[in-house]
Amino acid sequence: MKLSIREARQSLSCIEQILTLEGEVTITKRGKDVARVLPVNRCLDMPSHKYLRERSPCLKTGSEQLVRADRDER
Repeated sequence: MKLSIREARQSLSCIEQILTLEGEVTITKRGKDVARVLPVNRCLDMPSHKYLRERSPCLKTGSEQLVRADRDER
Protein backbone atom coordinates (compact mmCIF):
# COMPACT_ATOMS: atom_id res chain seq x y z
CA MET A 1 0.00 0.00 0.00
CA LYS A 2 1.27 3.47 -0.84
CA LEU A 3 0.48 6.55 1.22
CA SER A 4 1.58 10.13 0.82
CA ILE A 5 3.25 11.77 3.80
CA ARG A 6 0.01 13.61 4.62
CA GLU A 7 -2.06 10.41 4.44
CA ALA A 8 0.51 8.60 6.61
CA ARG A 9 0.29 11.30 9.27
CA GLN A 10 -3.50 11.20 9.23
CA SER A 11 -3.63 7.40 9.48
CA LEU A 12 -0.88 7.05 12.09
CA SER A 13 -3.44 6.16 14.77
CA CYS A 14 -4.48 3.05 12.82
CA ILE A 15 -1.11 2.13 11.30
CA GLU A 16 -1.08 -1.19 13.19
CA GLN A 17 -4.32 -2.24 11.51
CA ILE A 18 -3.02 -1.17 8.10
CA LEU A 19 0.19 -3.14 8.59
CA THR A 20 -1.78 -6.19 9.69
CA LEU A 21 -3.89 -6.04 6.55
CA GLU A 22 -1.26 -4.94 4.03
CA GLY A 23 2.00 -6.21 5.56
CA GLU A 24 3.96 -3.22 4.27
CA VAL A 25 3.32 0.49 3.71
CA THR A 26 5.33 2.67 1.34
CA ILE A 27 5.35 6.39 2.11
CA THR A 28 5.73 8.72 -0.86
CA LYS A 29 6.63 12.36 -1.27
CA ARG A 30 5.55 13.97 -4.53
CA GLY A 31 5.03 10.53 -6.04
CA LYS A 32 8.50 9.19 -5.15
CA ASP A 33 9.05 6.48 -2.54
CA VAL A 34 10.80 7.84 0.55
CA ALA A 35 10.17 5.21 3.24
CA ARG A 36 8.91 1.71 3.85
CA VAL A 37 7.13 0.75 7.07
CA LEU A 38 7.17 -2.92 8.07
CA PRO A 39 5.81 -4.64 11.16
CA VAL A 40 8.52 -5.57 13.67
CA ASN A 41 7.28 -9.09 14.28
CA ARG A 42 7.14 -9.97 10.59
CA CYS A 43 9.05 -13.18 9.97
CA LEU A 44 10.88 -13.31 6.69
CA ASP A 45 11.44 -16.72 5.19
CA MET A 46 15.04 -17.78 5.00
CA PRO A 47 15.95 -18.73 1.47
CA SER A 48 17.03 -22.29 0.91
CA HIS A 49 20.46 -22.74 -0.58
CA LYS A 50 19.94 -26.47 -1.13
CA TYR A 51 19.84 -26.10 -4.92
CA LEU A 52 23.09 -24.13 -4.90
CA ARG A 53 24.82 -26.64 -2.62
CA GLU A 54 23.71 -29.55 -4.79
CA ARG A 55 25.07 -27.92 -7.95
CA SER A 56 28.41 -26.91 -6.44
CA PRO A 57 31.17 -29.45 -6.97
CA CYS A 58 32.97 -30.82 -3.93
CA LEU A 59 36.43 -29.34 -3.55
CA LYS A 60 39.41 -31.67 -3.36
CA THR A 61 41.29 -29.12 -1.28
CA GLY A 62 39.83 -27.77 1.93
CA SER A 63 38.82 -24.12 2.06
CA GLU A 64 41.29 -23.40 4.87
CA GLN A 65 44.15 -24.50 2.60
CA LEU A 66 42.88 -22.37 -0.28
CA VAL A 67 42.60 -19.31 1.98
CA ARG A 68 46.09 -19.93 3.41
CA ALA A 69 47.58 -20.24 -0.10
CA ASP A 70 45.83 -17.04 -1.18
CA ARG A 71 47.18 -15.16 1.85
CA ASP A 72 50.69 -16.49 1.31
CA GLU A 73 50.67 -15.24 -2.29
CA ARG A 74 50.05 -11.65 -1.18
